[in-house]
Order: sequence, then C-alpha cells, then structure tokens
Amino acid sequence: MSEGQKFQLGTIGALSLSVVSSVSIVICNKALISTLGFTFATTLTSWHLLVTFCSLHVALWMKMFEHKPFDPRAVMGFGILNGISIGLLNLSLGFNSVGFYQMTKLAIIPCTVLLETLFFRKKFSRKIQFSLTILLLGVGIATVTDLQLNMLGSVLSLLAVITTCVAQIMTNTIQKKFKVSSTQLLYQSCPYQAITLFVTGPFLDGLLTNQNVFAFKYTSQVVFFIVLSCLISVSVNFSTFLVIGKTSPVTYQVLGHLKTCLVLAFGYVLLKDPFNWRNILGIMVAVIGMVVYSYFCSIETQQKASETSSTQLPQQMKESEKDPLIAVENGSGVLSDGGGGVQKTAAPVWNSNKEF
Repeated sequence: MSEGQKFQLGTIGALSLSVVSSVSIVICNKALISTLGFTFATTLTSWHLLVTFCSLHVALWMKMFEHKPFDPRAVMGFGILNGISIGLLNLSLGFNSVGFYQMTKLAIIPCTVLLETLFFRKKFSRKIQFSLTILLLGVGIATVTDLQLNMLGSVLSLLAVITTCVAQIMTNTIQKKFKVSSTQLLYQSCPYQAITLFVTGPFLDGLLTNQNVFAFKYTSQVVFFIVLSCLISVSVNFSTFLVIGKTSPVTYQVLGHLKTCLVLAFGYVLLKDPFNWRNILGIMVAVIGMVVYSYFCSIETQQKASETSSTQLPQQMKESEKDPLIAVENGSGVLSDGGGGVQKTAAPVWNSNKEF
C-alpha cells in the first residue's frame, strides 16, 4: 500500500471516528441535560478534558505514543485559547436564541476561509466556495428558526466565532510546524484547556442557569451518564485533533454540519423529536453540498498530486545529469525496481494548503 493510500485510509478512519463519537456524545448529553436536568455544560466540558488527559497519560505510560515537547508558550496559548472559545460558545448559546446560535456556528466556515485567505494565502476555488454555500444554505434551512438579536449576545457570538476559527487553524498549523501528531498536541494542550474551563466553568454555568453545580443532586443515573459522557469525550477530543491535522479546519467544520444533520435525524428516529418539512429539506440540501464539496476536494487533490509527481521527475533527471554518481547508482537517474523496467518516482508530498 502506497503512502498516499495509507494517508487516505487514515483520513477516512479519522472522519468516521469523529462522526460516530460526536453523534454518540450529543445523544448522551441530551439525555443528561434535557432528561436529568444537569445543565452545567461548561463544567462538564472541563471534566471531559481532565478525563482525556488522564487517558492519554495512561497511554503514554503504556508507550502507545511518544511524548514530544515543543514550544511551551505556543502550547499554553493554544490550550487557553481553546478553552476560551468553548466558554464563549456556551455563553453565546445562553445569551442568544437557538436560531441565532446556529447562525453563529454557520459563520465559522466563511470566517475560517477569510482568515486562511488573508493570513496564510490559501486559495479556495470557486467550486469549493460554491459547494460550501450549498452546505451552509441547507444547514441554515434545517436549523435556523428565529433570529432574535441583542447587543451582548451579538458581541459574544462574534468573539466565539473568531476564537474558534483561530483555535482550529492553530490546531492544523501547530501540528505541521512542529511536526507533532494529534495525540502529542492534545496531550500537551489538554491541561491548559481543562484548567481554563475548570476555573471558569462553575461561574459561567451559574450565570447561565442560576444554579450551583456543586449543590446539584447527583443520583446514580446522573453519575452514570456523566461518566459515559466523559469516556466518549476521549474519542471526540482525539478525533477532532486528528481530523483537523489530516485535513483542514474548513473540512472539519463541514464534518461538523454533517453531525448536526445526523443528530437531527437520530433525534427524530430515537427520541421522537419534532420534525417538519424544513428539517427534511435542509438536511437534503446540506447533504448535497457535502457530496459536492467532497467530490471537488477529491478532484483537486488528485490534480495537485499529479502536478507534484510530474514536477519531481524532471528535477530528478536534472540532478542525475549534474551528479554522475546518481546516474551510476540509479541507472538513468530514475529509481528502478532492480531490472523489471518499472520506473518509480517518490510519493507525492502532502501539501498543507490543499483541501481534502
């Protein structure tokens, strides 16, 4: 199996893990919050991150991955920013209507595209932009019901969008800049995220719910769902970093909207949530947008891979002409399999600026 095939297989696995784990934790948290009345979302998220860090520490102790320290200031800043973005999203939901909160989540994709274009000179083709527009239109139809505006809620939403976009772009760039895996980055940044939310979580949850998380009555059923949610969160956090590292922040957001559609569908089938023609139409349009986005990304990936391989061959030929030792060792300057006459070129280099 070639390196490109292994990369694609790993990416498909990461996307699948992200979808399954995210839909599972939404269903679990919905039972915990809606049915059992545990409405302390920010504090729960801090517990998720603490359990994730402990799980990764055990995995490190079992030598399942290698600890790779790098710039501590970058790790601290990244971890704190991630924690702040989660807190702001929860505040945005608390101070806005559900419809405006959904619009906030939809704004993350165009904001990410804008930031990557301005600061990273990343190019998004018109086909990709067109497919993203279809996707956002579909999710908007399915989820946005009312748009009640207020100044505080709008400011919180704006800050939530900016911090979320920057944090997700940093997830991708840090992994590539410092050559660390998603597991290594998550292990080092988890404590800072957890501490940020653990300190601010009870205050934010008290502000939003007028309840004290420490005074809540923890029945055996509540504890069971909290533990289950924390265990699922290990997979959610890991797959998030994995997907962004292997693809891009925009692709991760597209995947997030797929999860939204799946949650709506599962809510109707399993939990008998209300469902109307707008939900059905929106999900259908969103799925079309996702299919078109995936198709165009696949086409552009193949084109860039072929361009890379075609530019590598002349470079190898030039090097062989300049250095006779290369020509002697490789026969004609191109790697050979030893007499079968089959020419091999180096595998295409993954370009961090392309969309998958």
